[in-house]
Amino acid sequence: MTQVLPAGSLQGKVALVTGSSRGIGADTVRYFAEAGADVVINFRNKAPRAEKLAAELRELGVRALVVGADLTDPSSVAGMFDAVRAEFGKLDILVLNASGGMESGMGEDYALKLNRDAQVNVLQAGEPLLGDGSRVVFVTSHQAHFIRTTPTMPEYEPVAKSKRAGEDALRELIPGLAEKGIGFTVVSGDMIEGTITATLLNRLNPGAIAERRESAGKLYNVSEFAAEVAQAAVAPVPADNTRLVGDTSDFAAE
Repeated sequence: MTQVLPAGSLQGKVALVTGSSRGIGADTVRYFAEAGADVVINFRNKAPRAEKLAAELRELGVRALVVGADLTDPSSVAGMFDAVRAEFGKLDILVLNASGGMESGMGEDYALKLNRDAQVNVLQAGEPLLGDGSRVVFVTSHQAHFIRTTPTMPEYEPVAKSKRAGEDALRELIPGLAEKGIGFTVVSGDMIEGTITATLLNRLNPGAIAERRESAGKLYNVSEFAAEVAQAAVAPVPADNTRLVGDTSDFAAE
């Protein structure tokens, strides 16, 4: 993987990425560690994978804390931040990456519980650890960010609407965060090659990803998009708190 952030630029910082045992979250947390940050790897049910990643990152000379938590369970989230407080005493970067809603066997309201309610609860539970100059990043998709003006594939619509609801709820917290010197940025990207969501969508709607790739001209892969997420955590906060990644020509602005 290419060095995304300058070596040593995050020395002394602590970064937590939700859903970071694999995929975009894992690559994002790796970029932070490569820049010198101590990191918190959060997982729901992939403990061996999370521990393996932590071992790799410790070889870089940083501390890596592995914490399992069900983000839809407030007591589990509270336990995660208790562990962060005990290990590091603070948090400088919080990336809200974990999302879902297309998994089978979940309740009808699971997407909204995870993509809206849990996101707000995680931020509010972690806020006491965030100080002046810290940053919160919420990861979403163009299909969700622009859902009010641009329809998406029917199979993804419930997830898109729940993620947009989460983004809206988080944006309401921006003034309070700003008063404490906490920056907030939404990173929105097109469909990402190689993610679980893209795989599930393609299974439900064969050819959907190829069609989107052809329309957009290019789809980012996991490591490329993770690089954008990592950079958003250290770049100046955009005036509209939004970083759009990739082509948006097919999406109508609100």
